[in-house]
Amino acid sequence: MSFYTSLSGLQASQKEMSTISHNLANVATDGFKKSRVEFGDVIASSVSTNPNAQVGAGVVTKAIRQQFAQGNLIQTGGALDLVVSGDGFFATKGTVDSEQLNYTRNGGFVVDPDRYVVDGNGGHLQVYPVDGSGAVVASGADGLISLRLPETSGTPVPTSAVGLDVTLNASAALPTATFDRFDASSYNSSTQTTIYDATGNPVTMTSYFVRTQAPTVADPTSQWQVHTYVGDTALMADPAAPAPITLTFDANGLMTAPTAPTQFAPFTPAGSTAELAVAMDFTGSAQMASPFAVNTRNQNGSAVGRLESVAVDEQGMVQATFSNGDTQALGKVALANFSNPTGLRQLGNSYWAATGVSGQPMLGEAGRDGFGGLMSGIVEGSNVDITEELVALIAAQRNFQANSKALDTASQISQTIFNIRG
Repeated sequence: MSFYTSLSGLQASQKEMSTISHNLANVATDGFKKSRVEFGDVIASSVSTNPNAQVGAGVVTKAIRQQFAQGNLIQTGGALDLVVSGDGFFATKGTVDSEQLNYTRNGGFVVDPDRYVVDGNGGHLQVYPVDGSGAVVASGADGLISLRLPETSGTPVPTSAVGLDVTLNASAALPTATFDRFDASSYNSSTQTTIYDATGNPVTMTSYFVRTQAPTVADPTSQWQVHTYVGDTALMADPAAPAPITLTFDANGLMTAPTAPTQFAPFTPAGSTAELAVAMDFTGSAQMASPFAVNTRNQNGSAVGRLESVAVDEQGMVQATFSNGDTQALGKVALANFSNPTGLRQLGNSYWAATGVSGQPMLGEAGRDGFGGLMSGIVEGSNVDITEELVALIAAQRNFQANSKALDTASQISQTIFNIRG
């Protein structure tokens, strides 16, 4: 019996060393959870066995139990690098249409070519859908959706009105050359305004200011002409009698004409397929003894917003920000927990699957109902303590050596008995 008792000890020590080696091999694996071997002694007894004379029959491995203590927190700065501070797992699916949920503590997420937020294994991060105010509108496993980042936000609005409040220099000289937008000596000042066509594409409107009349004793008024171009197209209020807009100022520098916005004839910007009709308003402009300046500039068009950034708060709300100033709530990160996490089945790559031992997943939101909070810009590393594992490895090695010695001693005793001659 001593052979088998020592053999069980050898096997137990070998299994413990294998488990420790696995822990040490994954010391740098994000989201990894170490395991610990639990042993039990083997006792064979019966009703007639004297309890004071029982001899054990060795050792057996009861369980290799996973340890779900929090791992080291590693700062990355990535907006989609997430960590659960406390209890809970991220829920993922292999594809959009998959029904199988997997669970992980590795929150290093990225965006795939289809704009889905995925982990290193390609699993889609699961979130609860939300409405425009950010309120969750679904619950349970059936309500989960894969988080996908939108490419754009909003609807393009073509520009129909442009407002410029400018200050023109009262001491500016009258250009002697005929106006030519390619000749800077033929105009006094210019300014550019970005407007938008029917599809939301930005186009540049350039306004050239030419002084055409200086004040005299007989006529103290001043006049300026404004030549407006979009690309190579000159904008005119009356195509039948094309002429630039004329601004008239009184002796005090106040603009007296025009008193209302000037409506340009429809035109089609280069690269656009639809006409654009723009009204130009110079109300509020003045002529003063100061350099040319644009005081205010506005236009009522807008482009489609392009995704600029994404952020995740402590409650798991995912917010996207777009170039047009829009912000959009995309979903709330779903967390899962189990009544017995040590019963989860390891799938590798820091993945787990539910089993009958772990119990069914309890789904919820970060910071509620016993779930941990979320932190962004951080990932959870392995919870393996190298020093602790090396000490355990030394102890396991000593146990192996002791059982080997016991097995060798039993072998020598048997050999001695075999060598006895009658």
